Amino acid sequence: MDINAHTQFCGVIGNPVEHSLSPAIHNAAFQKLGLNFVYLAFRVEAIGDAIKGLRTLGNFRGASVTIPHKVASVPFLDSVEPTARHIGAINTIVAAGGILKGYNTDATGALRALRESSVALKGRQVVMIGSGGAARAIAFGLGSEPGIDRLTILGIDGQECTALARDLQSKTGMSVQDLPLDEGTLRRLLPNAHVLIHCTPMGMSPKVHETSVPATVLHAGLTVMDIVYNPRDTRLLKEAKAAGCRVIPGIEMFLHQAAAQFELWTNQAAPTDVMRAVLESHFS
Repeated sequence: MDINAHTQFCGVIGNPVEHSLSPAIHNAAFQKLGLNFVYLAFRVEAIGDAIKGLRTLGNFRGASVTIPHKVASVPFLDSVEPTARHIGAINTIVAAGGILKGYNTDATGALRALRESSVALKGRQVVMIGSGGAARAIAFGLGSEPGIDRLTILGIDGQECTALARDLQSKTGMSVQDLPLDEGTLRRLLPNAHVLIHCTPMGMSPKVHETSVPATVLHAGLTVMDIVYNPRDTRLLKEAKAAGCRVIPGIEMFLHQAAAQFELWTNQAAPTDVMRAVLESHFS
């Protein structure tokens, strides 16, 4: 695809961005569909100035927003969709007709990853480990799903965990409890749980031997989703697979949040097969 005066551009805004896989994924998708788009990486320190500058560029179509700007970027946008507003953070900007709107496709990506793996949520007991930014996005995504029996959040930071549980309960009406993350709590909860979602950096490269869930509490009736995607198969996922659990690697949530962004910018279905191939080749 030739880049010309009509090329629309998207990009990732963060600091650092050198490690980002997003340019490879999105450019492969644009190329596959023959779209006159390009995706770049922007290392940004002053987020307000950056957004004001992007506003003035006619070919700007949107951006992925990553650490440390997911919360700080919100006041500089014209509007934010309801789930992202509840989360208090965005990871996507869409530019249309001079208006900048914020979305959070981390929530969308997690739900799509669960659906693609045929995981039923209605009437289910869901346990989530972690209460940080990613956990918050996924929790509000779950809160938009009708009929989850109960969400239990296990937190390392007790205050943050309780605050998230209260926020969820008040804004979504979902049945939520928060408990400390320890082996005793896991042994009590997991035998009756249907879905376990791990939302902490535990097990991420280079500390690949770490896990927050003892293998002995995992059982065949459980679906285990880990949002860590490097390595592709974390210790938690390997032990879950050995215990007979259905497993969903973090690469799936990463893929589907990117696909949701692509669709917001282009109004076309994302070629997820091409995007997945780029990710798989990186981690193989």
